[in-house]
Amino acid sequence: MVITKEPVDNYVPLYVRDGQNATQYVMTTLEELGLLKMDFLGLRTLTVIKDTKEMVKKDFNIDVEFDKDMNDPKVYKLWQEGKTCGVFQFESQGMKNFMQELKPDCLEDLIAGVSLYRPGPMDQIPRYVKGKQTGEYEYTHPSLEPILNVTYGCMVYQEQVMQIVRDLAGYSLGRADLVRRAMGKKKLDVMAKEREVFIHGQVDEQGNVIVPGCVRNGIDEVSSNKIFDEMAEFAKYAFNKSHAACYAVVSYQTAYLKAYYPSEFMAAMLNSYLGNLDKVPVYIDECKSLHIDILKPGINSSELKFTVDHGNIRFGLGSIKNVGVAPIEAIIAERNENGNFKSFTDFCERIADKAVNKKCIESLIKAGAFDEFEQTRSTLLASFETIIDTIQSAKKKGLEGQFSMFDLGANGDDDTDMNDIKYTFIEKEEFTEKELLSQEKEMLGIYLSGHPLEKLREEIERQTTISTKDLMAIDSKMNSENEENLSEIELREQYESNVKFKDGQEVKLAGIITSVKKKYTKNNRIMAFVGIEDLYGPAEVITFENAYLAAKDSLIEENIVLVKGRLSIRDEEKTTVIANEITDFGVQKRKVLNINITNLDEPTKKKLRGAIKYFTGEMNNIAVEAQDGEKQLKCGGIYLTDKILEVFEDIVGKQNVSMKNVD
Repeated sequence: MVITKEPVDNYVPLYVRDGQNATQYVMTTLEELGLLKMDFLGLRTLTVIKDTKEMVKKDFNIDVEFDKDMNDPKVYKLWQEGKTCGVFQFESQGMKNFMQELKPDCLEDLIAGVSLYRPGPMDQIPRYVKGKQTGEYEYTHPSLEPILNVTYGCMVYQEQVMQIVRDLAGYSLGRADLVRRAMGKKKLDVMAKEREVFIHGQVDEQGNVIVPGCVRNGIDEVSSNKIFDEMAEFAKYAFNKSHAACYAVVSYQTAYLKAYYPSEFMAAMLNSYLGNLDKVPVYIDECKSLHIDILKPGINSSELKFTVDHGNIRFGLGSIKNVGVAPIEAIIAERNENGNFKSFTDFCERIADKAVNKKCIESLIKAGAFDEFEQTRSTLLASFETIIDTIQSAKKKGLEGQFSMFDLGANGDDDTDMNDIKYTFIEKEEFTEKELLSQEKEMLGIYLSGHPLEKLREEIERQTTISTKDLMAIDSKMNSENEENLSEIELREQYESNVKFKDGQEVKLAGIITSVKKKYTKNNRIMAFVGIEDLYGPAEVITFENAYLAAKDSLIEENIVLVKGRLSIRDEEKTTVIANEITDFGVQKRKVLNINITNLDEPTKKKLRGAIKYFTGEMNNIAVEAQDGEKQLKCGGIYLTDKILEVFEDIVGKQNVSMKNVD
């Protein structure tokens, strides 16, 4: 935002972009003109916090007040155990891993964590963790100790960069801020000049010292160069501490709400992502891990949005496809005014004059909103149109009868009393479980009562190397023209996905087929775009002729398949998988890496434990067991390749390593 004393167009030319007035000058030109430019950050998280507090007030009559010292051990336990899904700034897997290593126990740790976990300064994370846990600090030069001792010898904040150039090289406050800005904006020409000034200082034409420089202040040139390099690399993405502190406070508040009011917090999170099918499945999966059931929508129990129902979360009627906000508000208003609906026909009678059409009612049936009544969904779908037509016909007849004395009964009553209408239901056997799940998916955008892949979750994790959650993280960088416009969480997810996944990388993805769109290329060769969905969301698989012809018998909607292929990561395009092979997904016998430790000495065992920990990650594909005499010990899982297998063989001896199958 540009803030001026007089109307803005007195100072700079304007134009209209996306319905908003904007300056025709870029931000750097505005600053050079001396105009005040301020950035205001809008966070959905603030709405989540507000909505959660309102739900807690409604459910428990409690006004949530966060502890002022922000040192509640129960809250920090979420970070220490890696349970920060939904916690502002700490959701990405890399950040979870960092926090589990750091074991934060105070707000200062969160402030530092927010600042450190970025592409620039994150190289210092191991050093920071070691400093916190051991109290051992390392400094490039002793003169840095008074500035960096609070952060265990690491550069964490922009303010520290400014303090270094002031204390070590004698910069003024103003010039120190200019160096910080040049580093943050990657102005290489300015930084090259400042390096010389930082190391050797600056004098005017008369030989007067303007900036002393490090060498004049007794710091050797090698150390000075190294310090400047560290600052330059760090400052590219660094936060100032006030920024990081604000983020950390919001993070703590979300963690506090999740720790003490998990149902209300997760309901508010889901409401904040209504309409975003990329995120909703992730948070529903988190609810399951918190033992919070997601209840299907109910015509008498659901509100417009997600709500808390006896500790569980009830799906909102407004989230159902084809219903719209106005009809649902009319239904809820009728329910609040005249009580719950007693039956499906009672519902139809009472909303007959409301803005609720047949398409809306059909969608409510498919979503399971009338399951509390005695009829099956198949029966309601076969009968509802006839029932509605009967009611509308009766009401029309009653309206016309108001003007005719011959339509009145012997008692003078309207003979179209709704109580006299006889409804006929076309009884149908209920749909199969697969059909019911498919209808829920169609109406709600997710599988709610159960996911077709849920029973295969562990097997899928064993056989695959990537999920749609990973693809979403890769695509987070595509949401903006440049990284300066990305949110902090998107920057982190982008960095992690770029480290883990590369364009052209071989991957394995499993899921249920949702669509198959065939087309012919200019060379008259057949190909297909295959929609596939796993437990977290949808993805697209491109299948060229050879792979398509080999897999065509498996390319059937609702079939569960395993895709072997390569990643296609392109700027401004959705990340896809190019299939080399698509086969029906089958349960494989599980392999276990068995290591005999019976005769190993303690140093070798210690080295083995370190190797297991090092090769443990998100992409584990094999379990590890240790045989100690008669005892068999489970050691978790690792990501195993032929090269990694050789590492274990080198540590314990080839004779002590074997593979075995288990049921």
